[in-house]
Amino acid sequence: MTRFDQFQLSPEILRGIQDLGFEEPSPIQAECIPAVLRGEDVIGQAQTGTGKTAAFGIPVLERVDPTLNEVQAIILAPTRELAIQVSEELRRIGRPKRVKTLPIYGGQSIGRQIKALQQGIHVVIGTPGRLLDHLRRGTLKVDSVEMVVLDEADEMLDMGFIDDIEEVFRFLPGQRQLLLFSATMPPAIRQLAQKYMRKPKYITVNRGEVTVPIIKQYYYRVLENFKVEALCRILDSEEVDLSIVFCRTKKGVDELTEALQARGYLAGGLHGDLAQQQRDRVMNAFRNGEIELLVATDVAARGIDVGSVSHVINYDIPQDVESYVHRIGRTGRAGRKGFALTLVTPREMKQLRTIEEETGARLKARELPTLEEVAAKQQQTWMAQIEETIRSDADFSLFEDMIEQLNEKFSPEKVAAAALYLAFSERFAKNIDATYNFGETGASPGMVRFFINVGRNANLRPQELAKAISENSGISLRQVGRINIYDRFSFVEVPEDVAPFVYEALRQSKINGARVNMEPARPRNKV
Repeated sequence: MTRFDQFQLSPEILRGIQDLGFEEPSPIQAECIPAVLRGEDVIGQAQTGTGKTAAFGIPVLERVDPTLNEVQAIILAPTRELAIQVSEELRRIGRPKRVKTLPIYGGQSIGRQIKALQQGIHVVIGTPGRLLDHLRRGTLKVDSVEMVVLDEADEMLDMGFIDDIEEVFRFLPGQRQLLLFSATMPPAIRQLAQKYMRKPKYITVNRGEVTVPIIKQYYYRVLENFKVEALCRILDSEEVDLSIVFCRTKKGVDELTEALQARGYLAGGLHGDLAQQQRDRVMNAFRNGEIELLVATDVAARGIDVGSVSHVINYDIPQDVESYVHRIGRTGRAGRKGFALTLVTPREMKQLRTIEEETGARLKARELPTLEEVAAKQQQTWMAQIEETIRSDADFSLFEDMIEQLNEKFSPEKVAAAALYLAFSERFAKNIDATYNFGETGASPGMVRFFINVGRNANLRPQELAKAISENSGISLRQVGRINIYDRFSFVEVPEDVAPFVYEALRQSKINGARVNMEPARPRNKV
């Protein structure tokens, strides 16, 4: 199926699909929609960004009878954010058919939800805990429910919802169609499927199909102490519209958000410790473009589905491959270009290699932009800001006397340059290019020479040392320069620009089982 009108859908649903801007079905939609319309139970293995919401949403909406003012389908989602987004997408597709959807979740007035349910809802999308509340109270009637969807089932499992899900099923009619969607298929998900599904049809979307064609993936080598400065350079040199920046911890989110805001970026933080009202405020500001950078933990970002995210930035490299795939799937939606950028410290190189091996995608290394490159990129922005201020009705009288006095001592060009420096130089306060000064090490021009405390005594050969440097620091074998191996020590040369990274990556590592100590070499005549 290459067109939506081949699915024998009603004109109203086709109009809803058209209004949403979908042009042709994605691989999972092409397989899923006909199977669901036939009444089959379906297990869909697919990451965020494959179009799975529409894959189950379109056939669910098609089968709803809008003249029957009762709940006919229930969708379970792990987080309130995902429940809201699924509800919104279904509402837009189902609008021409007059299908009413309702998201229900904790943190919102249950009384308001009860009122909405009494007015007549066709599709309920909810988190397991709050759905259970309504079922126990009898405020959610399920006699007419024919379809049940578990969305992001593995996430619900990770969040400890398995018992709640099982109890929800005890309230539901025995004869109903079940659709289960999950990025991974751990044993607990398979057991759930065996228990509640009838001859399910398996539909899988290859991970490569999801991420590789539309998302460009790059990484930057950075030193831990200068990660914020490195991120700022990247942001200042990239065409970033909306970006999600991932941190490993809640504390990391708070610290990075504060650091970015202090530097004038439109950033907001999102993590599990925030009150629901704060989370809503940040998410609405992000959706509306009032903030450009959403700094979040993995858990807080579950279910976020904002179509216009241009960049996903891994400020901290994810701990596992699944998280990496989930993260980067939040950009490159609906055929748009997406960029996934990962900051990698020396200690994280091995984790990056693991991600590459398991996803089958090779991330391209990018050099951090230089100060000159960033300044050149920012010039147009600064000039536009200044021109806008000049043309505005701003009152400059406060500064005119000061300018006159300065013009008596300096040329107007000097005064303007100094003012610009004061206004914009904070971004360039730390020169991360000069983090290390290894001094004179007796290396070839453009290289740094290092002393290593192991040699033939550790059965070390030149090719093994070059391979260890390449694997630990991510530089290519070709970049490793001259190597000299002696009985109890060795010397190696590497390019100046990667020398700090090589130094941090190898100085406390092991080669051939021997603990390595690496230091800048002294000039040859002092060795």
